[in-house]
Amino acid sequence: MRGEPPAEPAADIPRNDLGGPARPVHLFFACRDWERYDTSMKVFLMLLPVCLLLAACTWLMVGATGRAKTPETVQADDQWKKLLTPEQYRVLREKGTERAFTGEYDQFFQPGTYVCAACGAELFSSDTKFDSGCGWPAFYAAKAGDRVKLIKDYSLGMVRTEVECAKCGGHLGHIFDDAPQTPTGERYCINSVSLKFIPAGTGGTK
Repeated sequence: MRGEPPAEPAADIPRNDLGGPARPVHLFFACRDWERYDTSMKVFLMLLPVCLLLAACTWLMVGATGRAKTPETVQADDQWKKLLTPEQYRVLREKGTERAFTGEYDQFFQPGTYVCAACGAELFSSDTKFDSGCGWPAFYAAKAGDRVKLIKDYSLGMVRTEVECAKCGGHLGHIFDDAPQTPTGERYCINSVSLKFIPAGTGGTK
């Protein structure tokens, strides 16, 4: 009614310093700087799907390349150093690369089988070897079965596909899809030092 004093605000309604209603306190966080918190939550919610997508892609790549599989032949580093030459160890175990046009098998085209220099597993046949001019032995296919593993390589600021020996995990080289002149269109670019050649008719290690 006219002339009656205004009703006092309910005591249980939170008020800010100016007497107005305070913003609600978040269910999980009592945050005084609401605007900053609200912005942070928006950024978090925007980035969350991206993070989940990247995690899913990483999981799929790991599963597809077989990185989780343990090599059949496992040796301690000191054992590999005894079995391999320093250059073989640098390439096979430390993922190094021999200098182009210096490898023993770059311009070598005798019939036979190429095996892993570390464990002797058969990896490539001379039937799929070709002269790519890249400076390293090139093959357009590996031996049948899971003789090699293909693994995403993000080193050197680029995305490549590394080739490993499936039996011992030794680094062989990389694979590229830049050989349209071959039946597969692929080029296994392999370090000579990672391989050992077994001439046809003499048998080999499987």
